Amino acid sequence: MEKLQNFFIIIKLISNFPANLDSKPNMVTTKTPDLPESWLKVLANEFKKDYFKALKAFLLQEKAQYKNQIYPPGKQIFSAFHHTPLDDLKVVIIGQDPYHGPGQANGLCFSVADGIPQPPSLKNIFKEIERDLGTPPPASGNLERWAKQGVLLLNATLTVRHKTPGSHQKRGWEQFTDKVIKTISDEKQDVVFLLWGSFAQQKAQLVDRSKHHILQTTHPSPFSAHRGFLGSGHFSKCNDILTSKGRTPVQW
Repeated sequence: MEKLQNFFIIIKLISNFPANLDSKPNMVTTKTPDLPESWLKVLANEFKKDYFKALKAFLLQEKAQYKNQIYPPGKQIFSAFHHTPLDDLKVVIIGQDPYHGPGQANGLCFSVADGIPQPPSLKNIFKEIERDLGTPPPASGNLERWAKQGVLLLNATLTVRHKTPGSHQKRGWEQFTDKVIKTISDEKQDVVFLLWGSFAQQKAQLVDRSKHHILQTTHPSPFSAHRGFLGSGHFSKCNDILTSKGRTPVQW
């Protein structure tokens, strides 16, 4: 009976993720997700690869076992791509994995849903924006307003288990998001990459520095923000670069 219940749970979850079950037992085939056309043109093949099928199988197992304790909700897993089509992209901020508390993650790195208390790193981000640009911290920590201006808020790992940071790392997400970063580097010109902390800075090797701009400093976490992030001026520097290239600065 338990196996049968798990089977129906898995079938129900399929609608929240771009895949379906193959006719063979324990096999998964992927189908093209509902992403903006500009992303589908360059990423569609990734969803057909073995690593992504294995990732899909892992996520279905996780959701069957942990029910609603996988974050963000299925429909928000690819929110970064929905809010920032490749054609509109001009800035990339890279995070590690989603917030692992109930209701926090909304598919955008460093961002939380409306009405959710701002985590310490996000508070430091707003603190630096106020110091750098004079803009007072907003009431909401939802960064969709940045994403809609062309700021891709990309976590390296797009899902996480409740209260278990890093639980979905090394399952395939990193291969997918590395492909995203490399594609941006190949397809775009004069994108500003904001790399905060050693993890994000490792991604610099995927970026062609001859055609893009990389700003690096410490992570905005309370453990490291005072060693470089606070006082970095990244937000004004980013806008200066965009303006110099004839692009509209971000309203941070």
